[in-house]
Amino acid sequence: MRKRIGAEGEALAIAHLKAKDYHIVEQNWHCQRGEIDIVARDGEVWVFCEVKTRRASSTQSALVNITAKKQEKMILAAQEYLHEHQLEDVIWRIDAIAVALPTNSEPIIDHVEDVLDW
Repeated sequence: MRKRIGAEGEALAIAHLKAKDYHIVEQNWHCQRGEIDIVARDGEVWVFCEVKTRRASSTQSALVNITAKKQEKMILAAQEYLHEHQLEDVIWRIDAIAVALPTNSEPIIDHVEDVLDW
């Protein structure tokens, strides 16, 4: 059930990013330091997205789960990705996409750019 909700949230996040003209490079990239849900490009900027999905009426509970510890893991995974793909000199950022799946209404998507700066 959890995997299904997560997959649904990631599909909605990808559709959201594509609608904003992001280019999706990779999904569910794994390394020793963690996972990156979505690797995308926003023009020249490489974007590493963490997607949090909840069955809820708002995205608040999803965003609360992006703690300082989670941010550190996201940074390490992004740095590993950049190193592995010889992209050390590119501009990059980490975004969060929170998806709420209310019972009786349309999904709610909040995209927070550059979560390391909030």
